[in-house]
Amino acid sequence: MASDVAPPFFAESMLFLTATVVAVPLAKRVGLGSVVGYLAAGMALGPYGFDFIASAGDVLGVAELGVVLLLFVIGLELEPARLWKMKGDIFGLGTSQVLACGAAMTGLLLLAGKSPEVSVIAGFGLALSSTAFALQILQERGQLTTSYGQRAFGILLLQDMAIVPLLALVPILAPHTGPSSGREVFVELGITITAVGGVIFAGRYLLTPLFTLLSAVRAREVMLAAALLVALGSGGVLHAAGLSMALGAFLAGVMLAESSFRHTLEADIEPFRSLLMGLFFISVGMSLDLSVVLGRWELLLLGVVGVMSVKGGLIWGLSRIFGSSNSDALKIAVTLPQGGEFAFVLFTTAGAAGILGGEEQTLLLAVVVVTMLMTPLGCAVHDLVARRLQKHGVESDAIEVFADTRPAVMVVGFGRFGMLVAQMLTSEEIEIIALDNRPERVAYARKLGYKVFVGDATRADVLKAAGGDGAVLIALCIENDRVMGQAIQIVRENFPKAKLFCRATDRAHALDLIRLGVDYHIRETFESGVTFGRAALGELGIAPERVEEIEEDLRLRDRQGMELQLRDGPKAGDEGMTPRRSPGRGGEPEREEG
Repeated sequence: MASDVAPPFFAESMLFLTATVVAVPLAKRVGLGSVVGYLAAGMALGPYGFDFIASAGDVLGVAELGVVLLLFVIGLELEPARLWKMKGDIFGLGTSQVLACGAAMTGLLLLAGKSPEVSVIAGFGLALSSTAFALQILQERGQLTTSYGQRAFGILLLQDMAIVPLLALVPILAPHTGPSSGREVFVELGITITAVGGVIFAGRYLLTPLFTLLSAVRAREVMLAAALLVALGSGGVLHAAGLSMALGAFLAGVMLAESSFRHTLEADIEPFRSLLMGLFFISVGMSLDLSVVLGRWELLLLGVVGVMSVKGGLIWGLSRIFGSSNSDALKIAVTLPQGGEFAFVLFTTAGAAGILGGEEQTLLLAVVVVTMLMTPLGCAVHDLVARRLQKHGVESDAIEVFADTRPAVMVVGFGRFGMLVAQMLTSEEIEIIALDNRPERVAYARKLGYKVFVGDATRADVLKAAGGDGAVLIALCIENDRVMGQAIQIVRENFPKAKLFCRATDRAHALDLIRLGVDYHIRETFESGVTFGRAALGELGIAPERVEEIEEDLRLRDRQGMELQLRDGPKAGDEGMTPRRSPGRGGEPEREEG
């Protein structure tokens, strides 16, 4: 007989899911972004809203795993080649922005009478902008690939990395947590170095062979379990050593950034990361005491104006110093003046460590939320002013697209056929993104210098993680007809703007590709047979003009046969492939009728 008692946390889970599916779409519909939707859901569910859930602390322990997975994914994205290409914007402009804004706001808080610990955590936390908000604005406007969009992205990337040392700073600044003697200092330092070194060593030398071994099983759930084990396990090792779990996951991600499994890992982790980060933002919303916010609204207003003014002004000035035009510098400034989701992570961690008091944490979280809400308004005001200036004859600086932007091609299937395609494309310095589902083939291609990743062509999340959204052409060089059919459907649904070129294994497959409406296909057996026949005829002394005539006739009959087969069925065009005798070659001359 079934029990009448609901499973543990069933009611809370239903509340979280219901609030999410209601609040997040509404927030995105009005242009506020998913983060604000999660925060609103938390405010409604929490003790300061409808009081469905009594304490945010009951949720936060699980929700913080979302932060751990987020840092793991960020580590995966920090590919050295990509960092080097954007080194000026990331390490120059991005570092200057974090240091300048953090120092300025730390100084203002010290002048306001706050303690050094609170000032440093609050000042540098508010220096971070919202990656989710800013990227959403840039993508919706189609300006992520512009010069200012790329600079803004470089700043955001550095900010994502900056959260790691800031989180590591929390236990150092926390009261009564440090070692009490010199011997304990050295012991703690030794444990820390050993833990960090162990994670780096394992990530560098053990994880790729492990994933290669597991991928041979061809069970997606095994790879998923391994990805979660690596992210959470590395975090757990550093947490046991007294450091942040997020730092451990970040280091493991960085060590796997050049692994051939990088995109598959990112796609496997993404659903868990998204849900747990949503839960984290809900728990942050639950902790917002609206009575404190409303009771200190003057301080909140001062904080919002101060943060957006200081950050906006400094970002504009630094962008100009690093070579941006006035127009681009203003666009970067109005895109990044808000507080970010990592401020929630930092302030919540600092609150749990005893650095921030309850009221201080609530006001800081409220400042971040309101600056997020004000960012779309700031962008709209900027656009309005720019249009008015243009109407009155004041020319704004043109937005220039990055000069080194090249079309990207995704090659799926990296056997002999796919490798030849890649050789042609890379000869013209066209950027390729290559995937194959066989680890041994990927390993061989990487030894030859190709940048290939392990990935399944039938998974839209893997194709997106690998950069499918930015591909202008997707070349499906897969040997399996059934897998290619599934891949074509996924590409058409998720990347409709990309041209679709396909490898046909035989005539029947080519007919299927024509029916599916691909942009280009080629039958490898037909073309190799024609080339072979041309060479044979040439060796037998047939005149080149006659060889070309024979080839043209063969191709014409093949096209006509394909058209008949498409219309009347696979047997309809067979007569076009029968031997063809020409005059003077052992048969009767063809006679003209009439």
